[in-house]
Amino acid sequence: MTQTLPPRTGTRDEQRERVSTRPAQVLIRAAARGAIGSMAMSGLRQFTTAIGLVAKVPPEAVLERTIPRLFRRVRHQRRPAMVELAHWGYGTAGGALYGLLPHAVRRHPWAGPAYGVAIWVAFEAAIAPTLGLPRHPRTTPERLALLADHLLYGVVVGASPWPHRDVPESPME
Repeated sequence: MTQTLPPRTGTRDEQRERVSTRPAQVLIRAAARGAIGSMAMSGLRQFTTAIGLVAKVPPEAVLERTIPRLFRRVRHQRRPAMVELAHWGYGTAGGALYGLLPHAVRRHPWAGPAYGVAIWVAFEAAIAPTLGLPRHPRTTPERLALLADHLLYGVVVGASPWPHRDVPESPME
């Protein structure tokens, strides 16, 4: 049985740049971008918290609510490290979930930022109420700061990894 391959499209340079990627590689790269995105987000959040725009970071509230005994057992000066590790873990998982989206969605430049905002909306609308997190009224500057850091996360998660692109497997020859 003979299989007919589809014709190659794009310029020779585009063909060279395109790398056949297995789904596991896409997932690993997306998870790595999620970790990096959450680290970048943490940096921005450190700034917005320091200048008083954000009162309490959501990962800290989640840890206090979901594992209060463990959280209290950690020395006070070590808690920020625990919060950061949890946040990076959430970000890594979120990046992996992004990698599961179809390539047809992920290839759009707006997909990453929209994904970052969607994660924030999902947290505020579903996760926080489900966990019973206190619903203090957020100020407009705090909302804008949280929107900005989730947009930043989305930009990083949606970025094409270098030197490869996350594309479905395709025959090269």
